Amino acid sequence: MATRTTLLDEALEAWKYTRDGVIDEVRSLPDKDLFFRPAEGGRSPLELIQHIIESGLMMAGELSRPDGDFRRKSYEGFLHEYGRGVSGWRTKATLLAGLRKTHSDGEKKIRTAGEMHMLQNIRRFDGEMGTRFAWMNHGISHEEYHRGQIALCARLMGRVPALTKRIRGG
Repeated sequence: MATRTTLLDEALEAWKYTRDGVIDEVRSLPDKDLFFRPAEGGRSPLELIQHIIESGLMMAGELSRPDGDFRRKSYEGFLHEYGRGVSGWRTKATLLAGLRKTHSDGEKKIRTAGEMHMLQNIRRFDGEMGTRFAWMNHGISHEEYHRGQIALCARLMGRVPALTKRIRGG
């Protein structure tokens, strides 16, 4: 295993681990299960995956901008800027490709911006200032939260989540 030598390497590794976990959960679901809705008003796995992709695009895009500011637009404005077309991705193959490509593209943007850039402050959604690294950690946690929801949907459909399979050795 490669040694991570910078904060940027460590943060990007954490995001990759999280995104790979989301991909594993999606891979374990048949296409038809993407449309399962656990409760009225709840998101389906399809909608959760689309949201993860859109949020990752927004995170990488805004954190890598020299003038990044999570209050410069409404949430819907950010989705329009960064997530255009994602709502049309409705098959497992398209979603998996989107998860991989948007992560790879986002990693390149953040890596190009550089570690010193990520140590600079950015205005968060709540209006407070914090480092870009701190907000990236928030974004990773957000993705893990939704990964858990996808795993719960799998359980509700009688399936074993991918992480549980991995832990059990299968």
